[in-house]
Order: sequence, then structure tokens, then C-alpha cells
Amino acid sequence: MVQKQILLVVEDDPGLQKQLKWSFADYHVVLADNRADALAAVGLHRPDVVTLDLGLPPDPANTGEGLKTLEAILQLAPTTKVIVVTGNDDRDNAIKAVAMGAYDFYQKPIDRDALALIVGRAFQLAGLQKAYLQLQQTTCEPLTGIIAACKSMQDLSRMVDKVAPTDITILLLGESGTGKEVFAKAIHSLSTRAERPFVAVNCAAIPENLLESELFGYEKGAFTGASQQTKGKIEFANQGTFFLDEIGDLPIALQAKLLRFLQERTIERLGGRKSIPIDVRIVCATHQNLQSLIDQGKFRLDLYYRVSEISIHIPPLRQREGDAVMIATALLKRFNAAHQKKIIGFTNDAILAIEQYPWPGNVREMENRIKRAVILADQRYLTADDLQLPQVDASSGLASFNLRTVREQAESAAIKKALVLTDHNITKAAKMLGVTRPTLYGLMDKHGIQTAE
Repeated sequence: MVQKQILLVVEDDPGLQKQLKWSFADYHVVLADNRADALAAVGLHRPDVVTLDLGLPPDPANTGEGLKTLEAILQLAPTTKVIVVTGNDDRDNAIKAVAMGAYDFYQKPIDRDALALIVGRAFQLAGLQKAYLQLQQTTCEPLTGIIAACKSMQDLSRMVDKVAPTDITILLLGESGTGKEVFAKAIHSLSTRAERPFVAVNCAAIPENLLESELFGYEKGAFTGASQQTKGKIEFANQGTFFLDEIGDLPIALQAKLLRFLQERTIERLGGRKSIPIDVRIVCATHQNLQSLIDQGKFRLDLYYRVSEISIHIPPLRQREGDAVMIATALLKRFNAAHQKKIIGFTNDAILAIEQYPWPGNVREMENRIKRAVILADQRYLTADDLQLPQVDASSGLASFNLRTVREQAESAAIKKALVLTDHNITKAAKMLGVTRPTLYGLMDKHGIQTAE
């Protein structure tokens, strides 16, 4: 028998208590009619969702009992989704409650179906956040600094595990901001050279007339101002890993010299004649289409074959289903620590916005948005406005407000998300969803969901 999700209803009107308990027959409803009983129920049952009447009668010496109860619940269980219920003339307190950390608010008189929709979304969000947290604590960082929930990123991580211990030359491909340097550092950390230097050079960031001396170094007197012998970055990386970022921007004249180094594993400093042997692992990266550059005569085909013994294409964030919110959560934790903040998480509108936004700047853009929001935010949860992301209509994609339709769509979405998060492991997905394996197979058949081969 599947255990029902627990819904705590904090309401002092006995008639309304009965109505809500009957309305939410699909949940295990726990009732409380005052702050003390509500807090005791939160401590005992740990409900994911609470409906709280802000109009609770005050103690003789206190006022604002509903808001005080909300504050106490959130202190006791910060991730609980609290839906505050108010009278028509109490909108100001409802807005204040949301600012304090309430998930949402609803005004009386109660429309059973509308409130059920809000409660259902709150449970779905709570379930997803639990799944994200569970995955973060287990397999979301298979490589140092890389958060990978979707299958494609897990596959890339397994590939890196295999190639990192070798000395094969690797080419990392992907849009700007996808984490190519993070992958390069992960490759280095998993290699036999992990205790040796990791040296990175961005070909696009150094003027062409300085790039050769930056890479290969120079002898004293090699050019005006060369007052002493200077090693290049390749030489500094000896016995370690040399990361050549944005290799597509490497001038054609330097490509020949780099090709010779890759073939001979020796360098000559600018102005020098001595061949210096270098033992180094090469990892390259670019956001450009190298095949197109080859066709245009801007990149050497023989160099391409040398640097791409193994090519790894890192997908953009918009194609990494399930990763965006997980990465955002990890970044929030990092920036909380860096800036001594105590922001609990994201509001529902922020999570929807994070999932729907295409992230043209990928993870780098997300870092910038969350860092700025953490520094400027005063409240406990970050909103879509804090992240400067466009608002997403929470009801978008719903064919209608028919409760059965909404539940089926939510059910299908939750199953798909669980399968993604567990890499299509049926046993783990069933456990995450709180159902048995046969039940999950039946639900998948009902919704036409196929398992990954």
C-alpha cells in the first residue's frame, strides 16, 4: 500500500476543517487549530506542505498569530511549503507572508479545486527538491566541479574517467560558458600528473604578437625589451597538463609551430636555437566549429588530427534536462558561504524560470545571475525577479484546469523527471516516487513513457 503524503491543515474553524479534510482525501490530513498544535504536528509528522489560516485567534497577550505561526514553522522546517489562507480583506498580510517565505497564498471563500491545484503543485515542487538534494548528495558530482544529472553528462563523465589516466590529447568542444576548463581540470585531477602543474592559456585573450612568446618563451635579447631569459607557459607545464583554450583563435602561423611541438615534444624559445624536451599532457578547447575553419583555410587539418585524438562535446545547459536547478542550488550554496548569506533556496517562480530559461551564456551566465542575486537579496528565498529572469506562467502547458487532467500531467512529468534523475533505473525511480516497481511500470505504460535502451 502506497503511503499517503502528509498535509498539515492549520485552521480553527471546525466546519472548514471537515471540508478541507474531505477535499484532500488523497493525502493524509493532519489537523491543528492553534500555533502550539501546529508546531507539534510539524515536529512529529514533518509535512512537506502546510495550509495555514492567517486568521487564527490570537493569544490574550499577542496579535498576528497567523504570521507568528508561519515564522515558527519556517524556522522549524525551512523547506516546508506553507500556503497561507486569508480573508478577502487581508491581502496585505498575505503579501507579507509570502515575503517571509510562504510558498503561496489563497483567499477565502475557498474554491476546492483551485486550492487543490495549488497544494498539488506544492507537493510536486517539494518532491523535486528532495530528489535534487538526494542526487546532489550521491551522484551529482561524478567529477570534481561537474554537476551531472542528465544521461548525456553522466556518459561524458564516464568517458573522462576512462581517458584521464592516459596521456592522449583531448579536444573539448562546446559553447562558451559550458565548463570546458572545469572539464580540463577534472581530467588533470584524475590523471597521473595530478600533483604536477596545470597551466592554462586562452588564445583569444592574448594579442597575436605576444602569443608566441607567451607559449614558447624567449631568450635574452630576442626582441626589444627582452632583458632576460623567460620560460613560456608550455615549459612551465612540464610534467603536468597544458590547457590550450580557444585553440580556434590560434593564428595560422603559430599553428605550424604548435604542430611541430606536438609531433616532436620539444620547443625552442623565441630567439633561441636549443631544443628543449617537454613532457606534458595536452588538452585543448574551443567554442568554434573547427571543421568550418578548416574549410575556410583558417585551421590546419593536420593540427586538428593531432589535438583531437579524443573529442568531447559538452552540451549547452538548455539541453541538459534536470541539471539547471541542481546547478543553481549548488551555486547558491557556494555563494551563500562566500558572502556569509543564509538564503534557503528558490521560490516556485524562480525554479520554473530557471528550468524554462534557455541560458544562452550557459553555466557562466547562471553563476553571474545567482552571485548578483545572493549579494543583493534580503529575503530567505530568491525569486525570478532577483535572478532577472522572465516570469513563467505556472499554468502554462496545462490543457485545462480539469483536476484529473492536471494530475495526470503532473504525474507524467514527475515520472519523466525521476527517470532522468536516476538514469532510467526503475528501482531507484520507483523509490524516489514512493511507489512499487510494478506500479511504476503500470504508470509508464499508462502515460506511454519508454525506458532508455
